Amino acid sequence: MTGPALPFFVYGTLRPGEHNHDLFLRGRTESEEPGRMRGLVLYEGPGYPYAVEEHGGEVSGEVITALREAYGQLLGALDRLEEYVPGDPRSPYQRVAREVTRPDGAVVRAWVYVAAPTVAARLRARGKLIESGDWHTRR
Repeated sequence: MTGPALPFFVYGTLRPGEHNHDLFLRGRTESEEPGRMRGLVLYEGPGYPYAVEEHGGEVSGEVITALREAYGQLLGALDRLEEYVPGDPRSPYQRVAREVTRPDGAVVRAWVYVAAPTVAARLRARGKLIESGDWHTRR
């Protein structure tokens, strides 16, 4: 395991009701609750979104707390899903710890997968921004 056992902030296909939620998260979570993460904007990807770090942005998603006994396996599965390899510049995503605000106003740190710098630069230049910051309302 790399780093602390933080919850995950998910904003795309891992959200409840999306296809990867059932494949990766069902039966492995202790809790799932809405959250908002500042400092990010969303861009359309090929069937999934990319979160790009940008001051002033805000993204909607869920804060997912894994079952303690499932955490290590889930972290590895999500890293593979996002093609994240620590230190590999070819990874399309980076897993970073950022603050997320829960509905009650509490702020917690969570892992979030954000577009790697080269992907983020390409999206900023010619990507399609999801203005709402919410993958569920993109259409």
